[in-house]
Amino acid sequence: MSEQEAAPVVRHVEPRHRYEILVDDRHAGLTAYRDRDGRRVFFHTEIDDAYAGRGLASILVEQALTDVRASGLRIVPVCPYVAKFLKKHEEFADLADPVTPEILQWLDGELAR
Repeated sequence: MSEQEAAPVVRHVEPRHRYEILVDDRHAGLTAYRDRDGRRVFFHTEIDDAYAGRGLASILVEQALTDVRASGLRIVPVCPYVAKFLKKHEEFADLADPVTPEILQWLDGELAR
């Protein structure tokens, strides 16, 4: 992040089922989810190539998980990045439920719509 750039901003875009990260009001990435039975199932995280290597994915996921905690939901880390983040950040481990075949089947149906 250069000195001229503002701090990244994470926003929850509930109608699109995702959290987005913005740098200088420009879309830099997202983490997508679907909700089921009090659990937020994260299935995809991406950072645009122009913003790679700045630690934005970590900022994005940390703020998304903080929001999930505040909302009283749990998480299911289908997304490999979110799963990796949880291994490094044990302070969020209490929020996580396991990825099960049933959840994966349900998610496939949700995403096929």
